[in-house]
Amino acid sequence: MAVRYERTGAAAVLTIDRPERRNAVDRDTAQQLYAHYREFCDDDGARVLVVTGAGGQAFCAGADLKAMNNPVGSTATGDHTVAQEGPMGFTRALSPKPTIAAIDGWCAAGGLEIACWCDIRIATETSHFGCLERRWGVPLIDGGTQRLPHIVGLGRALDLILTGRVIDAQEAQNLGLVTRVVPAGGALAAALELAEQIAAFPQACVIADRQALYEGLGKPLAAGLEIEASLGRTVLEDAARGAMRFASGEGRHADFGR
Repeated sequence: MAVRYERTGAAAVLTIDRPERRNAVDRDTAQQLYAHYREFCDDDGARVLVVTGAGGQAFCAGADLKAMNNPVGSTATGDHTVAQEGPMGFTRALSPKPTIAAIDGWCAAGGLEIACWCDIRIATETSHFGCLERRWGVPLIDGGTQRLPHIVGLGRALDLILTGRVIDAQEAQNLGLVTRVVPAGGALAAALELAEQIAAFPQACVIADRQALYEGLGKPLAAGLEIEASLGRTVLEDAARGAMRFASGEGRHADFGR
C-alpha cells in the first residue's frame, strides 16, 4: 500500500509510503490519503493527526509528475477528473481536529502544501522546502497560495512561490514556516510527543479555540471577536470544571497534570 495508517496513543499517524518516488502522490495514493483522513475524522479516540513520509529522504515531493494521473480539476469535455478534496488527497478538506506534519527530508511542491494544511510543522535539520512546481509550470492548487501567506506573511510567501527557491530547515524556522527543528530522524517522535501533549488537554476547548482561530482569519476584528465569543460560550461548562480543579489545588508549583 502507498499509504499507512495506524493509531499510536491518542494520535493517528498517516504515512505516505512511496520512498522510491520520494513519496510523490499519484491518484491511488491521493485516494488512500483521503480515505484514511476520513477514518481519522470518524475516530473519536484519535485526537491528533500526524502526517509524515517514509524513508527519511522526503516528507513528500508533491504530485507524481511521471504518473501524470493526479485528479487536478475538470474541463468542459471531462478530460480531467474532479478532485473535490484536492489532488494531494485531502488538502481542500478542513480537519475538525489538530494536525501535525512530521517532516524529514524534502518537502516540496504539493508536499509543501500538505505541510501547510497541517496546524503545526516539525522538521529535521536536514529537511528542505520549496515550491519546485514553479520550474515545470505546475500551479499550486492544494491550498498553497491561500495557506502559506497566513503562515509566513504575504511578502515571504510571494518570495517562495514566485522564485521556487529551496530553503533549509533553519531558514524555514526563521520564516515561521516550521515551528520546531529536531535532529535527523527525530521528526515523528517529536510530533507524537507533541500530539500527546495536545491530546491531554480538555478537548472541547482545544477544538473551540482552534476553530475560532481559523474562522476568524481574514475577517474584521469585530467579526472575529464575535466568533471567538460564540465558540467560547459552547465550552463554558468545561471551563467551570477546570476552574474548580485549579481552585482545589491542581496546577500549583507548575504541576498542571492532565
